[in-house]
Amino acid sequence: MTDEIPTRKQSFVTRITGQKWTRYHVRVFIHTFIMFYGTTFLQIFSYVLFHAARKTLSTVKPSLINVWTSNTSNPNGPPLFESKQSAAKFLGALDTGFMITYAIGLYICGYLGDHYNPRRILALGMALSAISVFTFGFVTETFHIYSAPLYAILWISNGFFQSVGWPLVVCIMGSWFGKTARGTVIGAWSTNASVGNILATLIASWTVNIGYQWPFLIICSALFFYSILIFFHLPSAPWEVEMEVREEEGKEPMKRNDSERPPPLGFFRAWLLPGVIAFAISYLCLKLVNDGFFFWLPFYLHNGLHWPESTADGLAAWYDVGGIISSIIAGALSDRMKSRTAIVFTMLLLSTGTLLAYAHSPESYYWNAFLLLIVGFFIGGPLNMIAGCITSDLGKSEVLRGNAEALATVTGIIDGTGSVGSAIGQWLIPLVRNWFGWDAIFYGFMIMVVLSALCISPVLWRERKENKHQKVSQKTNDPVNRMEMS
Repeated sequence: MTDEIPTRKQSFVTRITGQKWTRYHVRVFIHTFIMFYGTTFLQIFSYVLFHAARKTLSTVKPSLINVWTSNTSNPNGPPLFESKQSAAKFLGALDTGFMITYAIGLYICGYLGDHYNPRRILALGMALSAISVFTFGFVTETFHIYSAPLYAILWISNGFFQSVGWPLVVCIMGSWFGKTARGTVIGAWSTNASVGNILATLIASWTVNIGYQWPFLIICSALFFYSILIFFHLPSAPWEVEMEVREEEGKEPMKRNDSERPPPLGFFRAWLLPGVIAFAISYLCLKLVNDGFFFWLPFYLHNGLHWPESTADGLAAWYDVGGIISSIIAGALSDRMKSRTAIVFTMLLLSTGTLLAYAHSPESYYWNAFLLLIVGFFIGGPLNMIAGCITSDLGKSEVLRGNAEALATVTGIIDGTGSVGSAIGQWLIPLVRNWFGWDAIFYGFMIMVVLSALCISPVLWRERKENKHQKVSQKTNDPVNRMEMS
């Protein structure tokens, strides 16, 4: 065993410098990818995570509206809601409440992730989210408990429980993977959001016809099971594995070194790191658009374009397919460029044209699928870039030089601010639809992506000036140029 310690320790150092993968890196990648958004595999492995549980509500909204407005929701009196419009407004209020508590929770959980063991907090949040969503979707329908206050309490609480997920998984990934490969690795890994959306919609489309409670049961059961697996098998960071190795050897904890966890940076000081405020506001605008598609696309396809519910759920998955492709390509490309911001900025500007095209798309399944793929490419990609590798870069800023832990806090700040925008969007979308129709929503989305691009333009300008200054410095310090100048 003693011979293994230098080997393991060396593997930590080489991976941190971007040279070699260890089995711990593979385990982290797989667990955090699977953990955040789930699936079932050959009836042997069943795993679902936060986003799939969250997505389920949006995929079964038409079924919920039908039940809530029928006499079955109250056999001895009027239905839970008198009209489908009032039921849709209530669902919009649920989404808004969810995003408000989600945003608040992100600020809190991001801070906690830099102060306490992220693995344990993560597992607890997953288990509590599974219980709340299971009660919301399965228990209430199975036992015919239709209560608007109960629905509100369960779903709004779920928003707080789910806020544990993103800042802590980004913290864990950022702790294991260095900047040189961060775009490629985290770009591919951050597709878990889109993968989870696809899997949740497919599960719903396969099972919603036999009852909307069954997608909830499948996803929540897997989510709870995987919370247990995460608690016992997910290494949070190299410092945690190093501590475990030394405990097994009966040795004293090591003094401050590269493999030990650095002290946490304060919440308010994290806001002042370069680029954090700009990307937080940009993410607010962009997340409003993305979560508008996330929460309302299946409903739009069913209500606005009159597709059957199961068909609408399957069609909506093409938006996430575009996000998956974009995240992988943009992430890998960003590792070979001096600025990730330039890629995000360009894609945001191009997304306005794709939104305009989709707003006037014909009622054709194949045209809708193609245009949703393109829209998802230019919106989902930048969203995942900001939430993943750019946030990791900011949280591991050169200003800190490894002397402070800020990754989970920065992730909570950016995603929390974005969730404020999402909460505003979920409140506005049903109102705008009722007043002006679906076209107005898409024009509003175009305005928001332009604002998102403008917010990060100062960062792009600063990065270009810094790159130009570096080139001048390199020329000045080049021995050949010195000789020519002399």
